[in-house]
Amino acid sequence: MTVMVKKQILVVEDNALNRGLLCEILKPDYDLVEAENGKVALECLQQYAGSFSLILLDLVMPVMDGYEFLTAVKDTPEFSSIPVIVTTQNDRESEEVTALSCGAADFVPKPYRPQIILHRVANIIHLRETAALVNEYQYDRLTGLYSKGFFCQKVEELLRQNPDKEYDIICSDIVNFKLVNDVFGIPAGDRILCMAAQMYTEMTRGKGICSHFHADQFACIIEHKWQYTVSMFQDACARLNAMSQTQNIVMKWGIYRVENREVPVEHMCDRALLAARSIKGQYKKYFAYYDDVLRRKLLKEQEIVDSMESALNLGQFEIYLQPKYNIRYSRMDGAEALVRWNHPQWGQQSPAVFIPLFERNGFITRLDQYVWEKVCAVMCDWENRGMPPLPVSVNVSRADIYNVDLADILTGLLRKYALPAARLHLEITESAYTENPRQIIETVSNLRELGFVVEMDDFGSGYSSLHMLHKMPVDVLKLDMKFIQNDPVTPVNQEIMRFIINLADLMSLDVVAEGVETAEQLERLREIGCDCMQGYFFSKPLPVKEFELLMESADSAVQNAYAGTHSDDMDLKVKK
Repeated sequence: MTVMVKKQILVVEDNALNRGLLCEILKPDYDLVEAENGKVALECLQQYAGSFSLILLDLVMPVMDGYEFLTAVKDTPEFSSIPVIVTTQNDRESEEVTALSCGAADFVPKPYRPQIILHRVANIIHLRETAALVNEYQYDRLTGLYSKGFFCQKVEELLRQNPDKEYDIICSDIVNFKLVNDVFGIPAGDRILCMAAQMYTEMTRGKGICSHFHADQFACIIEHKWQYTVSMFQDACARLNAMSQTQNIVMKWGIYRVENREVPVEHMCDRALLAARSIKGQYKKYFAYYDDVLRRKLLKEQEIVDSMESALNLGQFEIYLQPKYNIRYSRMDGAEALVRWNHPQWGQQSPAVFIPLFERNGFITRLDQYVWEKVCAVMCDWENRGMPPLPVSVNVSRADIYNVDLADILTGLLRKYALPAARLHLEITESAYTENPRQIIETVSNLRELGFVVEMDDFGSGYSSLHMLHKMPVDVLKLDMKFIQNDPVTPVNQEIMRFIINLADLMSLDVVAEGVETAEQLERLREIGCDCMQGYFFSKPLPVKEFELLMESADSAVQNAYAGTHSDDMDLKVKK
């Protein structure tokens, strides 16, 4: 059964008899708080902090009369919205006008007539609640700007009333705003949103309409009268930083040119926001247009998202293996597992097309687990056929690190395929180590205790590699291919690489050089003591069956590569 909570009324009357009479009339329907003068009434307002739906106020009282009280209430923002009905024995029109001009909502003469009192009280409370609902729909409570729904309504009216004018929808959001809330607290984040609202108001004053959509998202419509420049949006960012005094707020803007007025306004704003999101992470890029190029890109991404589940179930993702060679001993030392998407209509898709998207939408964890199982099945098959027990490296994405079941999933696969943990090498990209070092250290330490070999992928691509190295529990460093492919090669570059190889040796870490493409690169690596390599100079990534043929002639492959013969296919593909 639903219990109805009574609304609360503050009764301010110095005459105890009159006060008691009012309370007798109202108490069946309302909760009542009594005060004998304006001063006590203000104390009650402070004590009960905004819980009153109405104030019944006598005008003639000692200590603080009704006029003084009305002025104090209407000058206090947190109380000013509470409606006040004044009561007095004096029914002169001048007093009624004075009370209403001071902010009273209604006027009731004495002696009290119960039915009149009850109806007026109920009507005033209902009007107040209706007005509050309308205001809440029309305006954002925090910033005072139009709400999303009301903004869309006003934009529709504006476009309908001005069919010959050209307009732009501009939307923005604040980069890493959640981090601002986490680090500085929600009140600090709210202050920044209010400052952004102030900036939007100043930018659009007399030119357009603006709205606080949601969280850190803002929108406005302005007449199209100029070309947008980087400096315009840079200045807006600088203004916001100056107001907030944090000096690190970055906003990204998206612009949608209103050409087809049949498109719903909310969709126009969505498109502007998509344009803003398309430049996240791009340094010094402040704004972008929603155009056909972005539209095609987004449609393609949506096609990929729509197809990914069925592609996984239908086995369209295929494992490729790229060999790792030890040139000192002329042997194949292992392989790295990569993934290709062989789509029946689109053909083979580069990982550069789908991997970043899967990382953003979280599907990467499903794909990673699919790859892990396929690799374990391949190694089990090699074992059963008496083939060399080569270890294979698989990718562990950032999202996998936060999966509390990661160790159980991996060990479960090893049990299923009867494999030792050392056969499955786990590659974790260097940049992941910088995001949450404590989580990474804990996870990796646990995996190594279970017997897995952990490789730090793309070593040398980040700014904190050496700082992290002594803290991170890893077994293998994989040198970033850009590091290997530095051109032109300078003595300083060569000495830096030599230093890394020597440091790894001191720390008992193995080193694998990725992206070796030329005999010169191979020779340079050999001279500084790097023996283990992979790259197109030796072999491109191969389907499993082709890789198995390569395994049968692994020694001669190293010798041939070192002699300078290598695959003509140098069209490098993005690694996964």
